[in-house]
Amino acid sequence: MPIRLPHDGEQAMTLTRILPTLRRSIPDPIAGDHWPAATVATITDVVVDGVSLLRVVDLCGTPAVHLGPAAVPGTGGRLTSTTLHTGVVVVRVLEASARRGLDREIVIDGDLSELDPAWPEARLIGRASVARAVPTTLTAVSTGCSAPAPLALPGDLHVGDLLALPYATVTDDAGVARPASGWRSVEQAREQSPAYRSAGTTSAAKSSSPERS
Repeated sequence: MPIRLPHDGEQAMTLTRILPTLRRSIPDPIAGDHWPAATVATITDVVVDGVSLLRVVDLCGTPAVHLGPAAVPGTGGRLTSTTLHTGVVVVRVLEASARRGLDREIVIDGDLSELDPAWPEARLIGRASVARAVPTTLTAVSTGCSAPAPLALPGDLHVGDLLALPYATVTDDAGVARPASGWRSVEQAREQSPAYRSAGTTSAAKSSSPERS
């Protein structure tokens, strides 16, 4: 549980941040407004609208996106929007190296710059780490683009680990949910950037994300 309110863009200091061994029994908390409504975090997974993100990866590989109904702003995820969606992207760690002491540099298999995710909400899924959080830079293997600032992530991240990040979407006149930061056409995306498999629960969700070629 948070022990203080964070400033914008700052990650909250939590019990699991102070005592990482607690992650074996309680999950790191999530900021409900940034995730789809009724998202449930467990010690090793995140469940979005009843769908396990680990199951999404089993079905689709990585990188993968999944959409769920958005939370009404200011409700901490307790109230569900009837018209809007929020996305979650799951990426895999391809390289992990230490730098400047305990700082880490992680290479992931997807370029997230177009999604513009809620970076402070990045979380490890697939296992419960008891390592302390350290400043971690995320870099896309294909483009070299990095997160705008180091993130506080477990210091024992290794190749094969999975990271989940939520991102904001907008719904167009056709009812298609697309990243709020903008999304190139499917044809441009296939030619110029990594593709994302979609496990969205609606046809609109699937059409917002090009399939892996």
